[in-house]
Amino acid sequence: MKSYRTHKRPFIIRRKTTQKVAQEQAQLTGGAPQVADREVDHLDYQKRFRPDEKGKEKEPNARVWRVYLNEAGQFDLNMIENMRDTVDVFFVFSALFSAIFITLVALTATALQLDHPQVTNRLLMELIALQRVAMISGSVEQVDPSSLKADSPSNSTASTPDYWINGLWFTSLAFSLSTALIAVLLRQRIQVHEAPCSQSTPKARAEVRAFRYYGIEMWHVPLIIGLLPALLHLALFLFFAGLIVFLFTLHHIIAYIVTAIIFVALIAYVITNLLPVWYASCPYKTPLSKYTFITVQ
Repeated sequence: MKSYRTHKRPFIIRRKTTQKVAQEQAQLTGGAPQVADREVDHLDYQKRFRPDEKGKEKEPNARVWRVYLNEAGQFDLNMIENMRDTVDVFFVFSALFSAIFITLVALTATALQLDHPQVTNRLLMELIALQRVAMISGSVEQVDPSSLKADSPSNSTASTPDYWINGLWFTSLAFSLSTALIAVLLRQRIQVHEAPCSQSTPKARAEVRAFRYYGIEMWHVPLIIGLLPALLHLALFLFFAGLIVFLFTLHHIIAYIVTAIIFVALIAYVITNLLPVWYASCPYKTPLSKYTFITVQ
């Protein structure tokens, strides 16, 4: 009995999955075949849909519109699933990357402000120097005054590496958050395309479907989705550049090791984007290599 249940569950899961796909397809097209799919071949539209009466081949309820909706429903279902999965993956990645990244930026951003402990140390050193001069009856002019004071500008203690680190990391954070925002907007656009159609006749539903698909192609939604990885890649490489500068301010050996790893990853990234341009059969295809191939051709 236990073995029977074990073998029965996968069948139930597959059956529910098939029903779900059929429901989603019917939701996109706004209708269903006039004959059940299990009774005839899904490509045999002459048996799957009832023939039209003579002279009514172009009526709103004609078979040609039902055939179009069925084919368009399969195409739209695959297209929407691919776009939705891609957008969701990059949205989650960019959101997690930004959340982790903000903690590092919060630590380094304080370097752009006035470092009060450093000001205090400079003033204490000046005070000690004055006391030593007074003990030997020397002149106060022998002590160089500190360049830092309590009312010094906020960027008086910031160094050049601090500007580079924060500039690169803040730019990277901006690209990452922009990717998340664009992903949210694209997700809403996908929901509009897969919204149920309330039109009554197959012809009207076909026109609504064509109108929605024309909007996706006209406003280059697939192109924008394909460029999301490029934004994330740019954010990552800016982060790596800032990380290298940051590590060189701490320890040179660690910085050299991390730089070598990042350099290898950069070389692999460039190669995987250029190989499909020269070799069409190369499996290492990315959206960036696709558009590079189109531009070169």
